Formats: sequence, C-alpha cells, structure tokens
Amino acid sequence: MFKTFLNCLKFTSKLHDSSALSHFNNSFRHYATRKRFYRNTGILRSEGKYEITLDQRKLKTPQGNLFSVESEPLAIAVATEWNSQKENIIQSKMHLTTLCNTVIDNPNNLTKYDMVNHITNYLDTDTILFQADEEKDLLELQEKEWDPVIDWFNKRFEVNIKKSQQMDAPPASEKDKATLSKHLLSHNFATICGFMYGVDTLKSVILTLACVEHFLTPEKAVLLSRLEEEYQTGHWGRVEWAHDLNQQDLQARLAAVILLTYFNNQSSKIKSKAIQ
Repeated sequence: MFKTFLNCLKFTSKLHDSSALSHFNNSFRHYATRKRFYRNTGILRSEGKYEITLDQRKLKTPQGNLFSVESEPLAIAVATEWNSQKENIIQSKMHLTTLCNTVIDNPNNLTKYDMVNHITNYLDTDTILFQADEEKDLLELQEKEWDPVIDWFNKRFEVNIKKSQQMDAPPASEKDKATLSKHLLSHNFATICGFMYGVDTLKSVILTLACVEHFLTPEKAVLLSRLEEEYQTGHWGRVEWAHDLNQQDLQARLAAVILLTYFNNQSSKIKSKAIQ
C-alpha cells in the first residue's frame, strides 16, 4: 500500500523532469511561472494542524488564507511539491497544492451537497458508459476494458448503472444516484473536493472512484479514460511528445486526488504525546 502512495507522490512532480515538458515550458516560460524565491521548505504544527514554510514565510492560499491541513503526511507531500520546483515555480503543475488551496479557499462557495450533486449528475455523460457502435474493433476493446470496471462499480456501490451505445437515456436512475450520493456524503468536504477534481480530470465518475478505491491504478485509469484516443492514434499515428505529455499530466492530476483523499481519510492522525 505504501508503495502505491509513494508512486502517486512521484507522479505529482514527475513532469518537471520530462524533456518534453521542458521543451514546452521553455517556449512559454513567461506564462504562469515565477522565479523560485525560497531555498528550503518546512512544516510547522500549530493548533492541531500543519502549516508549510518557505524559508521563514508561512505559505498562504491565493485568497490570502493561511495554508494549513490536518494531516501531517499531506503537509509533507505538499512541501515536497514545493521543494521539487526548480529555477521557476510552475504553479499549474502543482496539483496537490492546487487541490488544497481549493479546499481552504472554496472560491465558488460550494457545499458538500453542491459537489455531490455535480458528481452524481456526471454519470449521465460518464466516458465509459457510452460505447461506440460504428467500429467493431473499438467496441470490442471498450467491452473488454470498460465492462469489468462497470461491473465492479455496480457491485461495490450496490447500484445498477447501465452502459449504452446511444445517447438516448440516462444510464443512472434517480435511485442509483441517491444511493451513490449517500456514499459520497459520508466523506468530508476535502475528500469530496478531491472526488470532483478526479471526475473532471477523467471525465468519469466510475473511473475516479475505481481508482480511489484501489481497483485501478492511476496509470490504468488514465489509459481507460483515453481508450478511444489511444485506439485512434494506433491507427493514424501520434505526436509522440504531445500525447506523452498529456498522459503524464493526467496521471499527475489523478495521483494528487489519490493522495488527498487517502490522507484525509486516515483513521488516525499523528499527534504529539502529552507530557505527564
């Protein structure tokens, strides 16, 4: 299990060492970057929460709120993300920091119910529920790769989601959505933020939850979300660095989701032992 989350942490900073990304960033270095202004990152424990320091400065969110999280491992992961920045800080690639900032600032003033409603309604357009009927080979590939995940999802959450080859009817009933909503609402605000970020990344509720529940690895979930694109590029060719960059970026985003949801759902958190 530890190896899985270590790999997720590596994914969140992996793109900074990609030659393709370096080429891309050199062309647009002036955009959405700034010079690294600190030497060291650190962690402080304050009032039961954990803060990030950049030299002697405490990290703050885009809205000016103090950056603090309840999980020490999550704080370590965020500090690692900041420490992995090189000469320039590329904030658009700091997915774990972005997720935590969203949780803290809540810029759109969303409630848990707002986000759960967004997630359950996304089932109506879930990527893996609508399979192609124009190409036999593609359909067979989708059935082979997607159907086992749909079956797992139905059993795990006790629903009866149906796939379709036409956009003619919603694949999820109101009863199924209510069942899924009940499960999602059992999680805390930060975790649901992570779920929503994952769904928007993969365009799939099913793949996101399958990954969070460790039925799929981040690599596999991303591959399944891009199945039709991979099939088409197999026939028509691919722009090597561009496709690889997109795939790695999606893996990094999803890895951040896995880390956030895991660290926010630990049954126990590290606490300082009281001095007798």
